[in-house]
Amino acid sequence: LMEDPNEAERPDYTAEEHQAARQQLVDEGLTEEQAARSLAALWTLNNNAAKECWALSQRRLRDTRQREEDEEEQRQQLLIEEQEAARREDRKKNKNKYAPLIRGKVPSEPTVIPAQYATHKLKAGDYCKLHYFTNRGLEDAKVSNLIAEPDALVMLPSADGLHSWIPAAAVKDPKAAPVVKDEHLSWEEFNEAAPRMLAMM
Repeated sequence: LMEDPNEAERPDYTAEEHQAARQQLVDEGLTEEQAARSLAALWTLNNNAAKECWALSQRRLRDTRQREEDEEEQRQQLLIEEQEAARREDRKKNKNKYAPLIRGKVPSEPTVIPAQYATHKLKAGDYCKLHYFTNRGLEDAKVSNLIAEPDALVMLPSADGLHSWIPAAAVKDPKAAPVVKDEHLSWEEFNEAAPRMLAMM
């Protein structure tokens, strides 16, 4: 049905335009008035049947639309879940990519970078002289870092008697400036070195 039968108006079957329809019934033995009432009753029966068909088609249309909307909503939900799963997987594989940015303050003090020899000693848990953390020791480390070959290796015996290759920068340069023993440091040099060494440990 293309038009809603609920909005249809029953024709006036007593009008002249329906004379031919009335005449057919009159020929069957009905009066003009009976013919008009019969035509009106027939129209009402047909209109009621059309209303039922219209209501059924509208229910089916609504059900179809609801089903399509539900299916679309399920597709969208599935897409969101897939995207979220992909993001979680990406987070697992690339943790550094999603690491939170730490908005820290710009350091007001210079970064302490002692000689690699001293750093190697601390990492190994060996005794390391305080001299390497004084202003003079750090200045010597800065100079040696600028002139040292970054990839150079030397072979040294380890505690178990085996020999191993270690970076040359982690070994004390015999040509470097002499190292002041801890007991010969001034109080000023001691106050420079002690906090820095503790921070590195």
